[in-house]
Amino acid sequence: MTAAPSDAPDDARDNDIDAAAAPSDAAAAVTALQVVLGYTFENPGRLDRALTHTSLRQSRSDPSYERLEFLGDRVLGLLVAELLMDRFPGAQEGDLARRLAALVSGSTLAGIARSIDLERYIQVGQGENAAGTHRRGSVLADCLEAIIGAMFRDGGLEAARLFVRRIFTPLIEEVETRVAKTDLQELVQGRGLPLPVYEVVEREGPAHRPTFTVRLTVLGQEPVLGVGNSKRAAEVEAAARMLEAIGDRS
Repeated sequence: MTAAPSDAPDDARDNDIDAAAAPSDAAAAVTALQVVLGYTFENPGRLDRALTHTSLRQSRSDPSYERLEFLGDRVLGLLVAELLMDRFPGAQEGDLARRLAALVSGSTLAGIARSIDLERYIQVGQGENAAGTHRRGSVLADCLEAIIGAMFRDGGLEAARLFVRRIFTPLIEEVETRVAKTDLQELVQGRGLPLPVYEVVEREGPAHRPTFTVRLTVLGQEPVLGVGNSKRAAEVEAAARMLEAIGDRS
């Protein structure tokens, strides 16, 4: 395991907010979240800090998740880039960059945070709690990055890598479909062709759970169909199928 990075000022601050000195409810939350994360912190105070919103600060020197979020953002970018290079050894830089941007986007991170009920553990001031700040997508995304930063501080790069790979590997296929429309558009434009045309040809099922069928037409190619539980999902599936078809015929 890679040794955890260390510098005195931050380690001192970590020790100052050791979970043992935190209120019992906060300490219990930190303990519970470690089970959800699948990682036990050597110093739970780091996780506590990663969950502390700036609204709890009484002075600029009081800790919050901001520094760990700054660190976690960089660690996450590195580890997801590494994951993508391993998963797509033949991909060009531009393709990898699009996938990276989709995987580390605020909406993706907020979705991950919601999937583990992270809002239950974020500590905010009384007014911010009433305003629902802990449920905002931007705050959820920042806290998730702060947690990754805290893992890096606590257990080194390998600890953060294990968590990132476990969480983000299943999302790769989802991101693959999300970038299909962009890739198809760039492909046809590069060939000097008109933009792809998407047309809903069928909608069936109940209003609360419809199924859409979309026909996609690209000049010079046989039309393809995509099916999904939303118009966008159907379009994305059709785009992926068209990319496969063009690849098979090129």
